[in-house]
Amino acid sequence: MADPLPIAVLASGAGTNLQALLDTVHGREAQVVAVASNVGDAPALERARARGVATAVFARGDYEDRPARDAAMAAWLGERGARLVVLAGYMELLSPAFLERFPEAVINVHPSLLPAFPGLHAIEQALAYGVKVFGVTVHFVDAGLDSGPVILQQGLELPDAREPEEVLAALRPLEHALLPEAVRLFARGALSRDPVNPRRVLIAPEGTLPQSGGAADG
Repeated sequence: MADPLPIAVLASGAGTNLQALLDTVHGREAQVVAVASNVGDAPALERARARGVATAVFARGDYEDRPARDAAMAAWLGERGARLVVLAGYMELLSPAFLERFPEAVINVHPSLLPAFPGLHAIEQALAYGVKVFGVTVHFVDAGLDSGPVILQQGLELPDAREPEEVLAALRPLEHALLPEAVRLFARGALSRDPVNPRRVLIAPEGTLPQSGGAADG
């Protein structure tokens, strides 16, 4: 068995997706080595501490600007050996310098079928538009707003949905399944870019690659 892939998680809120990672891939395909937040009392931090994972808070107001805060956060994650950064309900954009520190190694989970409804309040956007199918996307993070290449997606028909809470409850199980699966795929080096269309992420079948963590080839 290959050594677990050291990953860091960024979270701003309750941390249910962090918990899904701790309950599935942590100590197996991956090892959560650090959890950082921009919110000092985020419940996600308590979830991490309960499992003995190092935590830190990087509040925007404690730094001169966002690039300075992101540089400090990237340094802290790097000191802990993180090779993949997972955004699990992290509610801020990351600066280009942060992404350059972890090239092709930052992923995010988003509650819509991107490219539809990027950014904040995705479920509210979808409800206002009147869609019948909602969904979840796990994607690589680039400098745009939820614009990175898609790794995994899954949709769910909710033709009668009216309230954001109703949709979120239905999507949570999808998030909690797709995000750990994306980490597993990254950990075994199964993700690569299609040479014909670099925005398309190819997934190698199980057993065709050695279990060595790595990012998609750029």
